[in-house]
Amino acid sequence: MTSLTLIRPHPAQAAILNDPARFRVVACGRRFGKTETGKILILETALRGGVCWWLSPTYSMAGQVWRDLKRSVRGLGLTRLDLSEAEHRLDLPGGGMIAIRSTHTADLLRGAGLDLAVLDEAAFMPPQVWPEVVRPMLLDRRGKALFLSSPNGRNGFWDLFRLGLDPEEPAWRSFHYPSTANPAIDAAELDAIRRVTPERVFREEYLAEFLDDAGSVFRGIREAATAPPHMEPIAGRRTVAGLDFGRDVDYTCLAILDAEAGHMVAIDRFRGVSWEMTRGRITALCQRWNVGALWAEANSIGAVNIEALQAVGLPVRPFMTTHASKGPLIDSLALAIERGDLALLPDPALLDELAAYTLERLPGGGYRYGAPSGGHDDTVIATALAWHGLRFSGAAVDFA
Repeated sequence: MTSLTLIRPHPAQAAILNDPARFRVVACGRRFGKTETGKILILETALRGGVCWWLSPTYSMAGQVWRDLKRSVRGLGLTRLDLSEAEHRLDLPGGGMIAIRSTHTADLLRGAGLDLAVLDEAAFMPPQVWPEVVRPMLLDRRGKALFLSSPNGRNGFWDLFRLGLDPEEPAWRSFHYPSTANPAIDAAELDAIRRVTPERVFREEYLAEFLDDAGSVFRGIREAATAPPHMEPIAGRRTVAGLDFGRDVDYTCLAILDAEAGHMVAIDRFRGVSWEMTRGRITALCQRWNVGALWAEANSIGAVNIEALQAVGLPVRPFMTTHASKGPLIDSLALAIERGDLALLPDPALLDELAAYTLERLPGGGYRYGAPSGGHDDTVIATALAWHGLRFSGAAVDFA
């Protein structure tokens, strides 16, 4: 039999693998190497005859792990290997077994006793997975568990992490490693990422910090509300605007920024009027402030209104909001507010919407942004589009 070919663990990985604690909880930053740590432990356990599960929030997230495990086991030259693609299961000589399972439907997770459970991205699993499903499966064989994840606020994973810090819980051990604990990570690369990443995101994803306000997107909102109200247009100053359309339930909002001073000069939010009146109101305000570029959300009702505004000469640029485009759009605004690059008007609706705007961390590492249930985000989107325009628009257009 040939030897098992795996990466050589770096010191932080080795500390996790060599610790004798029955339940090990690892909170770590991106690219630390948590998945490799889990693969080493599960393969070593299965090759000693252990029955093991690898659990992920979804099957798609564990796809690469499944391929890597098959490749590693096939490289051993085993005389007998039973592999089931349908069940995502490897049966090894000596009784060892590795199965890949999704925790998406936790109630369907049932099986015989386990020697090891690796819970990858544990912070994104339903809270009942550990106490109601996995923990009982470790009873008869006194199985072990390895929890791997970046933090996701102070949820159930945070509770497990605290168990590993409690001296009264000797079976538990917790480990905390930022991304820099991986010696292969270039510190200069992380510095570059930090310069263009909101502090909240960087602290959670790369420093692996458990944040109390993990659901809050914008920080320093009140401190940024320093733009003087009731300003008047200045001849020759370049302005850009962002526009979010709404009508009956949602609001239409137009936000205008002074591109040279870096502050908001006007915001208008309204609903319950005809599209003709809506476009007239937008046109009048843009002409008053000599807006050189107007970035408008093109989704749904936006497209036909954009065409109508372009027809009367407004310099409208469509922006299609998708899951892929919304994150960078909102992150850029959050970073500008945090760093004091943008002064906001002390508009109550704007400040309230920014304060209430939330994010949901997704297992794959991204975020889902939006207003809370029943809330609005029109001023947020309009301001984000205006800031996008300030950063990327070209020369101003003179309406005179």
